[in-house]
Amino acid sequence: MCDNTPRKINFGPGPAQLPIEVLHNVQKEFFSFDNCGSNVMELSHRSPAFSKIIDDAEKDIRELLSIPDTYAVLFLQGGATGQFSAIPMNLINLKPSQTADYLVTGYWSEKAAKEAEKYGKVNYVIPKQEKYHDVPEQTTWNLTDDASYFYYCANETIHGVEIHDVPVLPNKAQIVCDMSSNFLTRQVDVTKFAIIFASGQKNFGCSGIVLVIVRKDLIGNAMKSTPVNFDFKVQLSNNSMYNTPPTFSIYISNKMFDWSKRQGGIKALEKQSKIKSDLIYSAIDQSNRFYLSEINPSYRSRVNIPFRIAINGVPDEKLEKLFLEEALRLNMIELKGHRAVGGLRVSLYNGITIEETEKLAQLMRTFQTIHCVEAA
Repeated sequence: MCDNTPRKINFGPGPAQLPIEVLHNVQKEFFSFDNCGSNVMELSHRSPAFSKIIDDAEKDIRELLSIPDTYAVLFLQGGATGQFSAIPMNLINLKPSQTADYLVTGYWSEKAAKEAEKYGKVNYVIPKQEKYHDVPEQTTWNLTDDASYFYYCANETIHGVEIHDVPVLPNKAQIVCDMSSNFLTRQVDVTKFAIIFASGQKNFGCSGIVLVIVRKDLIGNAMKSTPVNFDFKVQLSNNSMYNTPPTFSIYISNKMFDWSKRQGGIKALEKQSKIKSDLIYSAIDQSNRFYLSEINPSYRSRVNIPFRIAINGVPDEKLEKLFLEEALRLNMIELKGHRAVGGLRVSLYNGITIEETEKLAQLMRTFQTIHCVEAA
């Protein structure tokens, strides 16, 4: 970072802002990690130095989430999108039905379901939604009696829908969960899941890595056509290093896990997440519909908050553009909504501080005061 360039507050959905403390630590080690004379990116993944990095990363995430020994922890490539294929390839054969139940509540679970259709039968648990603003009551879900697994996305990054409780399924199907955008922002009982996966560029690392937590007794059922890098059995037997892993991303993940522990662990991070989201939702809910959130309050995301700026209930793109310009002037970036939904979006990952969130909430109130008067 240039000395004369102020650091911006990055409210983007990913790659996300990392804590300044972590960045300084990485900067300090950049030219010589652990006094070995090489950058981490230059280390052999077979070296003792890197072995310690990946072992420490696994140890720390196991401690943070209380992951039992009956679960494998894999550091893989291909992002969360790669797991849209890897999950059915490894699990669809668990039951003779070769059917998976998919709860589609937004952009990413929809993509996952479409990809899974290549490998088996996909049962859509709820009808396709015109707009992803809500989750139908579980009593209305159409579940398969003998499903190989049940899949859902805990937090839809684009649409801002978060499922706060783990579904309790009458068919007792193995539960698979994409936690990419709310991973490490709330306490979770790992033992309720068959698989949890999360991409790293939001709450625990940088782009280039996906963390997969999978129950060991489910490993070894991959389809014969499964690419070797997507086969959980192969990756487990090679300590996530069947081929050269994303070494720098694992290194950053290790730093973030250590940082998360020093913040007080998941309990403290969950508390901070709630405080930050309450700041933004308060600005929205107290705006007399100048800011509009269409998500059912019971399913509002704490980490990705899409909203519109409206005059008389009608979204105003000119005002939204002005808001983005004013935010940029105040060194706040990446607040534009996804092209699929438009508007604005605030992403409040663990690297965003409460103080930074307060600055954004204050901007929202100031902007409303000025432009409501102008509109009147």
